[in-house]
Amino acid sequence: MTLLGVVGGGTMGAGIAEVAARAGDDVLILERDQSAADAARARIEKSLRRGADRGKITDEEAKNAIDKVRTTTSIDDFHDRALVIEALPEIESLKVQFFEELDRVTLKDAILATNTSSIPIIRIAKNVADPSRVVGVHFFNPVPVMPLVEIIASLASSPEAIDKVTTYARDHLGKKTIAAGDRGGFIVNALLIPYLVSAIRMYESGYATKEDIDAGMINGCAHPMGPLTLSDTVGLDIVLDVAESLYQEFREPHLAPPPLLQRMVEAGYLGKKTGKGFYDY
Repeated sequence: MTLLGVVGGGTMGAGIAEVAARAGDDVLILERDQSAADAARARIEKSLRRGADRGKITDEEAKNAIDKVRTTTSIDDFHDRALVIEALPEIESLKVQFFEELDRVTLKDAILATNTSSIPIIRIAKNVADPSRVVGVHFFNPVPVMPLVEIIASLASSPEAIDKVTTYARDHLGKKTIAAGDRGGFIVNALLIPYLVSAIRMYESGYATKEDIDAGMINGCAHPMGPLTLSDTVGLDIVLDVAESLYQEFREPHLAPPPLLQRMVEAGYLGKKTGKGFYDY
């Protein structure tokens, strides 16, 4: 059993908390206020009930898992956590601030991990007194379903910390792990986001319809879904955040977010989670 702290109980944080609780960990979720904390717990309960209804877990397993999840609104309650995984929005300044606070309250040998999908780890660790204990542990959405976790070592991450989080994700949580270098986007998003941005730019230019772009990649390349549907599934705000991070890292024109993507996010058309993106849901 691991004493796990999760910073943020949104889609990703709740998913991480769920898989950890199902693996038998003592899970404590930090949220900004009690309303958000209650919503995080409800999110996990709903996912576990859905798993039980579909026969993927038993009712007893679902109950045992939710019993292992607690919430808090005070970061000081992380004083005993052996591992903390941050799952906040992709805002570098916000993550840096939280890691500075985590450095203050956690045990000095606790591992501090970030679930960032694109921000270089060393930037997040820059205000931590001992950056050797800061690593990247990037889960994929939905966490209970997707098998992959990217493990990212910064120039300062210790081999011991990387080995511990790899063993935790692979052997304890049952995930498939891959090791990535500390560059914007890591492995998966460094390949995926330019593809999605290219598809959005193609649609924006009027070169092809969204239906034909998606159909081309499904039927011509055997992809399970087309790039515009996938963008809606990932969340257009997430696509935009990662594209901006990649552009900041590499300064290559093809990585710059298309204006259409920026306008859709500004309009609140984020994809499936808001009911409207490139398609209506």
